[in-house]
Amino acid sequence: MGNTPSPAGDLTRSGIGVYLLSRRPSPPASPKIFDQVQNSTANHQKNIVALYKLHLDAANFTEPVHDGRSIKLTGERMFEEKFKDILCRAAAVKKGTSQGDRIVKFVGAYTKYINERATEVKKEDDDDDDDDETTASRFVEKVLAFLLIGFEAKDKVARYRCVHFLAEMVAHLGEISEKLYTELRTALFERVHDKETFVRVQAVIALSKLCGSEDPSDVEEGEPTALEVLLETLSCDPAADVRRAALLNIPLSSATLDAVLARTRDTDTIMRKLVYSAILVQHCFVSDGSAMGLVHPRVLTIAQREFIIRNGLGDREPAVRQAAALLLSKWVDVARGDVKNEESKTVEDDVLALLSLFDLTESTVAEDALLSVLDRRRDISDHVEFKDAYWANLTPERAFFARVFVDHCIAIKDAEKLDASLPVVTALAYHIQAAYNAYQEDLEVAEQERVIRSEPTEEEEEARIDKEFVIGEMLKVSVNLDYADEIGRRKMFQLVRDMISQEALPESLVARCLDVLRMLSPNERDLIRVVVEVVHELRDVSDEEESLKEPADDGETNFGETPMPTRMAPKEPKSSEDMSSEERARMDAIDLRCLSLCIGMLERVNGTFEENSTLEGILGELIIPAVKRKELVLREKGLICLGLCCLIARRMALNSFQLFLGQIQTAPEVLKIQGGASERIVEFFLHVLEHEESDKVQALLCIGLAKLVLAGMICDDKVLQSLVAAYLAPDTIDNQEVRQCLAYFFPVYCYSSPVNQRRMQRLFVGLFEKLAPETRNVDETQEMVSPAQIAAMFVDWTDPQKAIEVQDQPTDETIHIDLASDIARALFDDKMIKEDKKVLYQVLGRLYLPDKVDDDKIRTLKLLLHNLNSRRPIRDTAAKNALAKFDAAISKRYAEQLESFNEEDYRQLEYLKDLFEFLDDIIPLDDGEEVDIPRTRARKRRSGSIATDTTDSIAPDESVASATSSSHPKAKGRGKQTKRRRVSDSDDSDDIQSYDHVTPAPTRTLPKRAASVKKPQVVQLIEDDDDAEEQEEEEEEASPPPASQKGRRPRPATKARGDIQPASAGNSTLDSIMDSEEDEEEEEEVANDILGSE
Repeated sequence: MGNTPSPAGDLTRSGIGVYLLSRRPSPPASPKIFDQVQNSTANHQKNIVALYKLHLDAANFTEPVHDGRSIKLTGERMFEEKFKDILCRAAAVKKGTSQGDRIVKFVGAYTKYINERATEVKKEDDDDDDDDETTASRFVEKVLAFLLIGFEAKDKVARYRCVHFLAEMVAHLGEISEKLYTELRTALFERVHDKETFVRVQAVIALSKLCGSEDPSDVEEGEPTALEVLLETLSCDPAADVRRAALLNIPLSSATLDAVLARTRDTDTIMRKLVYSAILVQHCFVSDGSAMGLVHPRVLTIAQREFIIRNGLGDREPAVRQAAALLLSKWVDVARGDVKNEESKTVEDDVLALLSLFDLTESTVAEDALLSVLDRRRDISDHVEFKDAYWANLTPERAFFARVFVDHCIAIKDAEKLDASLPVVTALAYHIQAAYNAYQEDLEVAEQERVIRSEPTEEEEEARIDKEFVIGEMLKVSVNLDYADEIGRRKMFQLVRDMISQEALPESLVARCLDVLRMLSPNERDLIRVVVEVVHELRDVSDEEESLKEPADDGETNFGETPMPTRMAPKEPKSSEDMSSEERARMDAIDLRCLSLCIGMLERVNGTFEENSTLEGILGELIIPAVKRKELVLREKGLICLGLCCLIARRMALNSFQLFLGQIQTAPEVLKIQGGASERIVEFFLHVLEHEESDKVQALLCIGLAKLVLAGMICDDKVLQSLVAAYLAPDTIDNQEVRQCLAYFFPVYCYSSPVNQRRMQRLFVGLFEKLAPETRNVDETQEMVSPAQIAAMFVDWTDPQKAIEVQDQPTDETIHIDLASDIARALFDDKMIKEDKKVLYQVLGRLYLPDKVDDDKIRTLKLLLHNLNSRRPIRDTAAKNALAKFDAAISKRYAEQLESFNEEDYRQLEYLKDLFEFLDDIIPLDDGEEVDIPRTRARKRRSGSIATDTTDSIAPDESVASATSSSHPKAKGRGKQTKRRRVSDSDDSDDIQSYDHVTPAPTRTLPKRAASVKKPQVVQLIEDDDDAEEQEEEEEEASPPPASQKGRRPRPATKARGDIQPASAGNSTLDSIMDSEEDEEEEEEVANDILGSE
């Protein structure tokens, strides 16, 4: 321990040994007990025995008091006092010192030893009186009472060591008084909430050992139990070390299992890994291995098993995924439970036993688990064989195992295993046919029994679902078969076609049959033809009525070998008014089946609508009428079909646009989610996103727009602005789906490409000016991030160091240089209030300065900073220091680039003309004007939209100019004119952004401001081509006086970029959208337009 004094000296030196030596004729060996135990744990057991002997010798010394009627335990008291003195010395040793930790272990081991010895002595004496005190019990109580005093120490090291001593002793305390137990429990509750992490860790360990002896009936009403405190700490403590200590020490029981399993979603990686490696694997069996433990896979519920595997295999950290894979390997070996028949045991049986523990039909967890086992356990994947007998007797687990193994072989490209696993095409076709015929027979029997019993039993329903699942798995395997065998291909084709022609085919098998049919069809046109024929057969009621008159054949011989039906001229279908309720219900069911077939077919078509003319008939006869139906189910499927048709037909999509918008406005929420790239669509979606109240619809719009922006299909800045506003708006704070989507989207979008970072850099100033005032206007019940947090997010998103390298795309390290220029230009604006300016000043210090920068960019930035410091000085000390520090960093880092250029030569460059005009229009403010003027203008001039291209009216400029002129009486006329010219010229944010690639001079004197000379030049702005030509023609005719600026603005007033005007604003297109009604006449017109477009 260096020069620090020993935490505990030899007991002889501490006084006890000296005292005992004076009472005995010959001195003992007097080992230096604590000097030895602090250096090594190897001698602890020997020194425990030696210390116990000294303790007994001290206990034997007593003094009579009260005339011999009682005795005084003088020896014990002296031993206890000297022992507490040793504890005080050890309590001063800091955390992490090995000598102090060994002393703590020795004290805990000694407490355990003396209590065990006291129990043995009590048994030998056959003393049944539990109230008798012993030397051990008195010693423990004295030490505990002394340690509890240290719980309240101000020194964190003293608190830590006292709680650490107690954590080692608490499991071996023996019997203590009720009062001491209550004090101990209360003190640990307080230390669990200690401000120091390492103190809380030891308190949790001590409390977890104490809670086993707690009786819930003894706890007062309203007071938490020790177990409840531990569960709260496990879930809510901010320190991962404390949660880890609670996880490893909390007693595992049915009451704590859910809280332990919830830590598979903990924020700490080690914590998540420990749940699998230290809890689930280690406690699979009880400690002696004689029975299944609480977390054995057969003891857990299906929901718990799926929760464990889903979180483990889906974790983002490889270490956690590996721990989950190890757990699955363990489960494979123990899944069969107590079955120990090793002779008949095969690897297939182990895997099938594991699969029986999962729900194979409702989730994909079982598939992920099986793939993990096949990847990790080569002893299983190398010995799997699927012979003919395997396919003849399929259960859900066996069919699932075969299908996943085939997919695994395809994924790893193991052709040898794949060929050995797949059955012959003809054989599998017959197995599918037999399974489907058996399924139909069961349906017929169930229909007959339903007459007697109102509903099928739960066992019958489960058997039906299992048979559907087996057929579906065999159809999935069929997709991967080798169809070089023509006989097998024809057999499978006819089988699948007959299956989709039957109304009894379950909805879940329609998509699987279409997958096989797509593989067997030579092209898309043939697939469409087959499906259209099936739809016509299903909807042709006259043919079915004729077939009902003929005797029915046996399903086994007829099914799978049906010849092509002979078509007759169809009769006119009955109208819905002429049908009975049973006939209408049956026709609705047939239409639903036909729509399902159409959805599956259209999802598998990649060609255009014009290339497949067969679809026109179904569109007019089935899809359009379904869209106009009032039944929600039919209308939903009809809209899906129409949307899929629009994906392959551009003209139909344009004609159907109004119909979909009408559904979005008037339909229920379930249909709004089904609806949805032209500019009109994007604008409408942004409008709906802004005004929609449903959280689900908002989330769907954000997810869809984010995907389109991330894929590069939408490049409009308005969409990014709206997504940022939705992410930061206080109204979406409770919509966690929106927040989670956008929290993932923005970093991925920005870091994926420097082009995207450049786009976010351009939007920063405008969005900051819009969002910063909103942070001060939120209600007391709402929350919103501060302007400083908004700026910090944009700085992080635009950091070029975090952008990934994209092939064939150069890196752009000057993004923050341009961002600094944008911020500097924004700081010239006297509309911005002082608090927002302070935030932007602080942002400058966080920007990344690359090694190489274009000369023009760095000189432009330097000139802007110089003028900002001289013409718009800020009085706030922190902001002023931030600007000075950033300016000094720029000057030092790019000293060579900033020393060799001349202002006059720089002014001659044509592309820098706008920059110098911008700077010439900046009028220095007096110190007294800094606070008053910006706040007044901000209320008059601030726009209400996210981003706007409009310019402000001249009236506020006149009021500001008059106010300014009153503060400068000596230059009244000149001040008024120059103020008006400067405000109108620097108001457009696009002009500010157009200066990103210009170069300035570092210092220069303020030019003379003659209104009659420079005013006409300042009004010129670079706009659209037509506007620029008109301005040039006007300037050639005459130079207008300053007052004429009221009649002509440098940019025409346009609609706010983030807003959509209401119908009354004159937007006829949106007027028809927003006011569309679902009456029959308009639906007929829309339907005719759609059909006419083809």
